Parts: sequence; structure tokens; C-alpha cells
Amino acid sequence: MHGGLSPDLQSMEQIRRVMRPTDVPDTGMDISGWSENDRGVSFTFGPDVVARFLQKHDLDLICRAHQVVEDGYEFFAKRQLVTLFSAPNYCGEFDNAGAMMSVDETLMCSFQILKPAEKKQKYAYGGINSGRPVTPPRNKKKKEMAKTM
Repeated sequence: MHGGLSPDLQSMEQIRRVMRPTDVPDTGMDISGWSENDRGVSFTFGPDVVARFLQKHDLDLICRAHQVVEDGYEFFAKRQLVTLFSAPNYCGEFDNAGAMMSVDETLMCSFQILKPAEKKQKYAYGGINSGRPVTPPRNKKKKEMAKTM
């Protein structure tokens, strides 16, 4: 799942039938137990929705993305859902790590963390304490002597 779950999703066959690529719809159906998120084009859901979805579709874990999480990955709903976000320092605005998830042949999940790089200072002032070498003062006497020679 990219962004998460939808109240409109009733079977895995619906996912298989989606024509790709496709645009994200602007609206969804208002169904009890769900609420619109801040963007207004998707929904938030609780751990009860996760548990019902997993049971209905005979799954153990939902892996989703599309949400910045501080450590690159974050579990939800008693570790039945994991959010992965692979872009450290997202848009230069967040101090988040990124993560990649690997699944081995026994279905054991492991994570590799992508640490954020140090943020570079956007604007620097070359003042006294900036670490920039000081321009040496000009010596008028040496210049005057050089002119007379």
C-alpha cells in the first residue's frame, strides 16, 4: 500500500484491476469509522481498521509509505502496520532519517537506516567568528616607500 488503506477497498482484486498509471481521486465515500485527513483526498484509520483488513485478507503486515517519520520507519497497530519513508532530510525541511526494509525467505523484516546528512548553512556572514581568515590590514608606509624607490 502506498498511502494506506481505503474504506472503498473490499477485495485485493480491486487493486489488481487498477489501470496504471492513474490519478488520485479528489473524493471518496463517507463511511462510518473513517474520517478525511488534512489533505482531504484520503482517510485516517485506527488500529481496529488495520486488524480487520489483515484478518479479512489473510495478511500479517501492511507496509505503507507517503508519510514522513522521524526514524525512517515506524510501527503502528501492535506492529501490524509499518510506515517506511526513504528520503532523509525530506525537502530540506525535516531532520528525519530514511529507511529501507528487507524481507528474507522466512518473512523476517529488517531495516537499514539512512541517516540525514548535516544541514548546510544557507546563508553565512563572514564576521569575526565565522572561521574565515581575516583580511590583513593594508600598510600605508610600505606602499609609500615602494612608490619612492
